[in-house]
Amino acid sequence: MNDTRHKGIAFKVWARHALFTDPLTRVGGEKCSYHVPTYEALKGIAKSIYWKPTFIWVIDEVRIMKRIRTQTKGTKPLVFSGGNDLAIYTFLADVEYQVRAHFEWNEHRPELADDRNPGKHFAVAQRTLERGGRQDIFLGTRDCQGYVEPCEFGSGTGEYDGAGELAYGLMFHGFDYPDEIGDGKLHARFWRPTMKDGVIRFPRPEYCAVRKFVRDMTAKQFVQDKNLQGVEAEVAEMQLEASDGLD
Repeated sequence: MNDTRHKGIAFKVWARHALFTDPLTRVGGEKCSYHVPTYEALKGIAKSIYWKPTFIWVIDEVRIMKRIRTQTKGTKPLVFSGGNDLAIYTFLADVEYQVRAHFEWNEHRPELADDRNPGKHFAVAQRTLERGGRQDIFLGTRDCQGYVEPCEFGSGTGEYDGAGELAYGLMFHGFDYPDEIGDGKLHARFWRPTMKDGVIRFPRPEYCAVRKFVRDMTAKQFVQDKNLQGVEAEVAEMQLEASDGLD
């Protein structure tokens, strides 16, 4: 999909707490956050800023700005069988990240080819980022609400500048969704990240060699002007102009 790569965005995201976990093993009980964000969590933040099924957000890299600290809290998770329960969650505390991402056309959505206008999608993404995103921002779970704003990736001083390399073990990367890979199955991807001077560069999803089948899944269908607002309507509604990067 390299030939479909388009303009990217850079944003700062911060929160009091974050909880980045492997969704395949976090059902109920105690939860302990990874020390660094997952690709899927950052992709979810990008989608909360602006998303259309016309394209796919690809996360390029993340920069860890603050010292990695954890905080343990007792919580009462929802128990479907009724009654009260107590679980210990280990969160990341006082987090801040710089993220660089770009979007690529979803080639498995040929019915949305008429909505592929890179300049206009980029302009809408930039405007919604300036406004703090289109939807609420969460860092791994709804318990951890965060905030976003535009930034220049690499600017400012990070806690791990010049700290060298730090390798992590096998870690959840993200999901392969049916509408993004053209298959009626949901798979989970895994990889082994390395942080260098506070920066983690993510491999493209197709380069993750470790995968686990989760379940069969059907892609949702979208029809422009029925259950999907096209980018032309988005631009008109937001009153964007040529100066906003519509070329």
